Amino acid sequence: MSGTTTGQLLLRREGPVLVMTIANPALRNALHPAMYRGGAQAVREAAADPAVRAIVLTGEGEHFCGGGDLNRLRRQRELPAHEQHGHLDALHDWVMALQESPQPVIAAVEGAAAGGGFSVCLGCDLVVAAEDAVFVMSYARIGLSPDGGGSDSLARALPPQAALELLLDGGKVTPQRLHGWGLINRLVPHGQALATALEWAQRLARGAAGAQADIKRLVYGARHRERRAQLDAERDAFVANLYGEHAGRAIAAFLDKTPTHPT
Repeated sequence: MSGTTTGQLLLRREGPVLVMTIANPALRNALHPAMYRGGAQAVREAAADPAVRAIVLTGEGEHFCGGGDLNRLRRQRELPAHEQHGHLDALHDWVMALQESPQPVIAAVEGAAAGGGFSVCLGCDLVVAAEDAVFVMSYARIGLSPDGGGSDSLARALPPQAALELLLDGGKVTPQRLHGWGLINRLVPHGQALATALEWAQRLARGAAGAQADIKRLVYGARHRERRAQLDAERDAFVANLYGEHAGRAIAAFLDKTPTHPT
């Protein structure tokens, strides 16, 4: 995948980490339908590649992603609505691919994450953001409702009052406030988001792939299960991992370094 381009999405490998870069800097990395389809395909190809152990999603230049291209959306209003319906299905397919990927997916955010860019950021498993990044759910300010899973991510993570504030008001929200809500994992100085995300991804890439995939499935699956069903899913995943090769090596290594009789 190194050096290839899918629409306006650049793909490169950093060892076991796939780096996906939203590349449309003249328009603050605005999203484009070709990017949705290419993104979903790239993530699913990575999911089937055992050499890819983590994914980082970032933006080229000064911004993560400014959301949709309003000029394109204005032109779209003159075209059949079913075309835009198809574009959004493709965007949502990309977001679902990020969630369903067995690998950890980290968003590295500098500058603006606005509208659909904010939604796609929230669709990642983990978020690293610069302290001066700008987050805004700007849909309502131009007469639109959310796409890209923005309403779903916020409604599941926050009380209704907080989610509705972000979506109805459409104003900027600081990364510090989002960090306090648990929507951002790590805040870093300006210019350090990608490097920090890559370092984290490389560390996660050394973990147990099967256990990581099960952890993602358990966390996201818990949204839809009753507690007993979730406990059963935890049991099945634990047993499968316990008898796996990685756990055998890891447990033995841990015990070999631990004194049997502490002094």
